Amino acid sequence: MIRVLLVDDQPLIRSGFRALLDAEDDIEVVAEATNGEEALTQARKHLPDIVLLDIQMPGVDGIEATRRIAADPALASTHVVILTNYGLDEYVFHALKAGAAGFLVKDVQPEDFLHAVRVAARGDALLAPSITRKLIDRYVSQPQRRTVSLTHLTNREQEAVVLVARGLSNDEIAASMVISPLTAKTHVNRAMTKLHARDRAQLVVIAYESGLVVPQSSERG
Repeated sequence: MIRVLLVDDQPLIRSGFRALLDAEDDIEVVAEATNGEEALTQARKHLPDIVLLDIQMPGVDGIEATRRIAADPALASTHVVILTNYGLDEYVFHALKAGAAGFLVKDVQPEDFLHAVRVAARGDALLAPSITRKLIDRYVSQPQRRTVSLTHLTNREQEAVVLVARGLSNDEIAASMVISPLTAKTHVNRAMTKLHARDRAQLVVIAYESGLVVPQSSERG
């Protein structure tokens, strides 16, 4: 059972998402909150698998709430999915860097929304390749990006990180590297551990910030 915490300051938004989630046999909404402070309290109380979190709320906003959840050892297994009205923007980027597993636009189709919750629950990043390219082109590729060294990764781990950044699943990484899915997962997990990445979303950001992968526009020359 996937346990979900819904966080949004608009009751209509919460009720709509809750209706969709409650209709699924494998998903349970364990609590709701209206701001970031309540989100943290409810997350610590219920230990949900997923926190669906509005990015712009009064008081403690989604970015700070994400940062606090990601920093809490008791919530290490909780994945934050950011909800936004505006699609890709600077707030979303900062939320991903703060520890969010991905993001969803609030007008997402119901079937895509449910699929995204399940994807996040199993620890995958909600970053399609097209979204990743836009994200990197607009923010990570800026001159002020931080310097990240990947020299302590093995060649195979670096190869796995590149494939994660291109949006591949563990099965697809395994096929590309001609290894078993279990070995692919091991390479990804070891890279995450060495780079102190909370999840695959942060691994994607690090891959681009380090220069291991460059934006598509640059790759085309």
